[in-house]
Amino acid sequence: MKLFIKYMVSTRCKMVVKDELKKIGLHFIIVDLGEIEIMENISDEKRALLRKGLANSGLELMDDKKAILIEKIKNVIIEMVHYSDEMPKVNYSDYISEKLHHDYTYLSNIFSEVKGMTIQQFIINHKIERAKELLLYDEYNLTEISYKLNYSSVAHLSNQFKKVTGLTPSHFKKLKEKRRNPIEEIGDNGYDK
Repeated sequence: MKLFIKYMVSTRCKMVVKDELKKIGLHFIIVDLGEIEIMENISDEKRALLRKGLANSGLELMDDKKAILIEKIKNVIIEMVHYSDEMPKVNYSDYISEKLHHDYTYLSNIFSEVKGMTIQQFIINHKIERAKELLLYDEYNLTEISYKLNYSSVAHLSNQFKKVTGLTPSHFKKLKEKRRNPIEEIGDNGYDK
């Protein structure tokens, strides 16, 4: 049986979910970002216990089909931008559509309706956050970061960086307070319905 969990965006979240499943005696097959598969059907009592345990850690068991689809879209993007070694060389729309087995227009319309922003803007926000992370680690120069995040040029990355942050990448790097946003807060602008 598959269950879907909101705000599950890191390895730490996966560990929390595994612990909660073990506490209530459920056996998991897969624990992935935003999605788990358990061996047994879950009773209403165990579902309530799981919901409560997850809520204590800031996670949320989801039932609404639209919300589940939005989380799947977000998780595909987060995995693509933050956890894969290289960004896909195909159009993001094709990549997301293929991963979720839905028409991109359908996914895009639902995402915009619920989140109040486009999938493209959500991707840009995450790519800029990843660029900030890579700049702070100081392992890559801007040209390498631009290539790693699949930008057409350093200028393109710099322009988007400035639009999102209000700073140039070099100015950002010089700041003493090198503030980044937690992954789960990127793209959350209060427009969820």
